[in-house]
Amino acid sequence: MDADAWDQRYADADLVWSGTPNQFVATELGELPPGRAVDLAAGEGRNAIWLARRGWDVTAVDFSQVGLDKGRALAGDTPVTWVCADATTWSAESAYDLALMAYLQLPADQRRSAVRHAFAGLRVGGTLFVIAHDSTNLVEGTGGPQDPAVLLTAEDVLADLGGLDFDVIRAERVAREVPGPAGAAWTAHDALVRVVRRG
Repeated sequence: MDADAWDQRYADADLVWSGTPNQFVATELGELPPGRAVDLAAGEGRNAIWLARRGWDVTAVDFSQVGLDKGRALAGDTPVTWVCADATTWSAESAYDLALMAYLQLPADQRRSAVRHAFAGLRVGGTLFVIAHDSTNLVEGTGGPQDPAVLLTAEDVLADLGGLDFDVIRAERVAREVPGPAGAAWTAHDALVRVVRRG
């Protein structure tokens, strides 16, 4: 989907995503000391707002101005810098302590560009955190994109970072429960990658 399509999707709903942070963002990043963070493909800003309310200086980047405007309204008095830009080409002028990419589902070449730009925006010691729909979710899970070209694995993200200097904190497939019919719990599979820049 392009920016116009996402603008329309955000315009057609009160809130496309929940107003709370992604569960893996909360559990993996909740203990990090606040610093400067960038949330790439931030959408309506649920993760950016959560970080800002925990004391982070947050820049939320998305190519949908409608999504960013909704995030700004949702944030209220919470300070977040909202930037309309494409995550595949965005670059930072100053170093971040955290770069977050949540469910940015792109074909491999675009994904690699976004991942490497995000990593380049980190200071030494900064964290890159990626959570996305795993390739196995198509046949073993539920929900998410049904196009295998935009699904990925943790190994794909590590390969995207090939040649760069980092420590792997976590890189694996994780399960996420989602509500099914009649109160049933279904399982979705995500790829989770957390690395720290060394150089």
